[in-house]
Amino acid sequence: MSAVLEQLVTKIAQRARQASLLLATAPTAQKNEALNELAGLIDRSHPELLAANAQDLADAESNGLTKAQIDRLTLDPKRLAQLSESVRQVAALPDPVGALLDETTRPNGLRIRKVRVPIGVIGIIYEARPNVTIDCAILCLKSGNASILRGGKEIFNTNTALAALVTAALAHAKLPADAVQLIPTTDRAALNTLLKLDQYIHCIIPRGGESLIRFVASNSTIPVIKHYTGVCFVYVDAAADIAMAEKILINAKTQRVTVCNTAEQLLVHKSVADKALPVLARALIAKNVQLRCDAISAAILAHEKIATTPATDADYKAEFLDYIIAVRVVDSLETAIATINRDSSAHSETIVTADEAAARKFQASVDSSAVFWNASTRFNDGFEFGFGAEIGISTDRLHARGPMGLPELCSYKYLIDGTGQIRS
Repeated sequence: MSAVLEQLVTKIAQRARQASLLLATAPTAQKNEALNELAGLIDRSHPELLAANAQDLADAESNGLTKAQIDRLTLDPKRLAQLSESVRQVAALPDPVGALLDETTRPNGLRIRKVRVPIGVIGIIYEARPNVTIDCAILCLKSGNASILRGGKEIFNTNTALAALVTAALAHAKLPADAVQLIPTTDRAALNTLLKLDQYIHCIIPRGGESLIRFVASNSTIPVIKHYTGVCFVYVDAAADIAMAEKILINAKTQRVTVCNTAEQLLVHKSVADKALPVLARALIAKNVQLRCDAISAAILAHEKIATTPATDADYKAEFLDYIIAVRVVDSLETAIATINRDSSAHSETIVTADEAAARKFQASVDSSAVFWNASTRFNDGFEFGFGAEIGISTDRLHARGPMGLPELCSYKYLIDGTGQIRS
């Protein structure tokens, strides 16, 4: 069976490479035609998509997935409407392909231009969230890249239904059908093969849990853009507006607990801890959030008769993806910055403060992909940044960092125009 799968996946990659060469020079209007057709197909296909999703959700319940895990799998009319809107937003964005990045004319008359070009073939390995199928397909398509999608078994029926709409949209716009392909199996052997096809695939982007991402990074011969976890911090500074801090914290922690930009850690400056912590704790508990506290914060809350759970060392670096948050009191802004740089996953952090100097120091010193001032970490998202969608949020430092939109899916090349120059 492995030999058959190896041949199947290899042929998919070969076809994707050929499609990428055609897609790299496809006119913007043709790509946008496919995208707008896809948006309409999503809007017109709610019954079919929800039926496929219902099958996956039934399987998820019988397989014992948690409520939080099932939420990641779930489509509903609101989420489908946002999905089609994201497709339309990507269609409306400027085409990055061919954008002039730099230009110079040498003393010998050579004109050198640096222009954006597609990466080529991008493989996306992901687990639960069905919107990833569409987000990745549309961003790769608009940026001139062929894509190979390998989703998880828990959402296979939904992914298959969504991929069929993408194929129909490509056909409508007369673009190569192999520009977007879904691996038609969830067998691990197919993934093992995919990760070794560096002669056809130029980049791998895994989206999912830490174990999946580490497996991909360890087994791929293809460059991988990744983030392992989303251990995101909210820091309530000495000069924080406590009402604002409460609002930001509750949104960052509870608006959707199962995603990577959710707050998992709360730091509070000691000078406001007695006043701020009871307010923040009661608001969190009202949302059914369990507080795992250090000794100082636990003592403050115990005085107010607010129940807490003692935190372990592991809790201070944990991505809970659940209604749990770790709480610590810190002595200073500098301690908060040092704590975040040591214990976070370099994903999304925010400071709540009225002190601009403190905010600017925090933003400059915290080494994460997105650093906010007086705003929820939940905004570290391609859709919220105006990218239409995102192919992932990178915590790497090379090539791309933060939400990856169209420009981040491009490389560049040099175009050199001469008039007969030769090198002496």
